[in-house]
Amino acid sequence: MRQLILASAIAIIPSITLADAAEDAIEAREGYMKMLQINMGTLAGMAKGEIDYDAEAATTAGNNIETLSNYTLPALFIEGTSPDDGVETEALPAIWENSEDFATKFAGLQEAATGAGAAAGGGQEALGPLLQKLGGACKACHDDYRKD
Repeated sequence: MRQLILASAIAIIPSITLADAAEDAIEAREGYMKMLQINMGTLAGMAKGEIDYDAEAATTAGNNIETLSNYTLPALFIEGTSPDDGVETEALPAIWENSEDFATKFAGLQEAATGAGAAAGGGQEALGPLLQKLGGACKACHDDYRKD
């Protein structure tokens, strides 16, 4: 009897691990996007004059975006985390179908974010062009890989 219980317990461990990995990946990518949103919001607010321009805060937000862009986000779109798997997510199945293109578009964000901190600290007038570059990279991915 003990052997049967032990065998049953061992048999479910991989499925628990896979479920935890999927949940962790979804939670991590949602957190990642939230951090991008917060920092983009800071820069956008300053660019629009809704938030007083603060070179230090703008530099920090830009540096945060640059740092976030260096994380390998596509690695968080693992098997078992697609809408096709029954997961409620804003990610479209096209991510898993076109993973190479998704990774290429993410590399576009990495390129756009290079030097974002220095640019953002260059004055309020520097924020518009920076946000256009960053927003264009975000849009390129969101158009194909995120629900409206």
